[in-house]
Amino acid sequence: MRLLQYSGTDEFSLTKDLVDDDRIPPYAILSHTWGSDTDEVTFKDLEDGTGKDKAGYEKIRFCGEQARQDGLEYFWIDTCCINKIYYAELSQAIKSMFSWYRNATRCYVYLSDVSSPLFDISDEVYPRPWEPDFCESKWFTRGWTLQELLAPPLVEFFSKERKRLGDKSSLRQQIYEITGIPKSALQGAFLSQFSVNERLSWMEHRQTKLEEDRAYSLLGIFDVYISPIYGEGTGSAFKRLLDEIDKVEKCIQDLRLTDPRDDKKRIEDTKGGLLEDSYCWILQNSDF
Repeated sequence: MRLLQYSGTDEFSLTKDLVDDDRIPPYAILSHTWGSDTDEVTFKDLEDGTGKDKAGYEKIRFCGEQARQDGLEYFWIDTCCINKIYYAELSQAIKSMFSWYRNATRCYVYLSDVSSPLFDISDEVYPRPWEPDFCESKWFTRGWTLQELLAPPLVEFFSKERKRLGDKSSLRQQIYEITGIPKSALQGAFLSQFSVNERLSWMEHRQTKLEEDRAYSLLGIFDVYISPIYGEGTGSAFKRLLDEIDKVEKCIQDLRLTDPRDDKKRIEDTKGGLLEDSYCWILQNSDF
């Protein structure tokens, strides 16, 4: 995992690849929707010191400056912190993505299609001026943003003007109405509490730029892993995903070899049953 470090002079540098025993410092992480490939700042751009003229550079600047305001020196962005020309690094990033978002100190959602016009925050106006755009934001229709919504404990939403709109907690009702994801899941409940079909349904109306990513972006949601094979098609990717989920589900079922209630009765029967009125003796004995 490489992190970006903001120098404070509109310059950003990449750390070394932090692996194994390297201590990962507290960091912020960005969630956003990708523009065209030519608009996004890449790993090579940062290596070469280029890319400042790209539209996506504004997101990097926003994330770095917001992180500094929140007392964080480091931050991570998927467009430019992964050297995607190396399959091993890309595969490891896909495998680790859910945990990277979960372990982030803060997750900033940059909504490029949500505007927040000036208004008096003391006015109790509902819906708030930006809410219609918020509910229609394409961020809620993308595949990878599902895990970016669920994994981090703190998710904060910002308009394209960098105005903070709220967080996953304060906007829980709106997010539930937009996505249909149960509020308990938004509040951090273990995702394993929800059935496989229910979790799959959360992806139903979401799309990804690469078709296989519809399956790969669910790996963290189900806590499984399959190697990405771009070009295999959606059907093959989902088949491998479901096969891996079935293995995990079967393993969990096999661990539950017996019903504890049956075990309790068997032990009682084997030992001759419970002693009748034994509780009375305990209550009446002064030693107890």
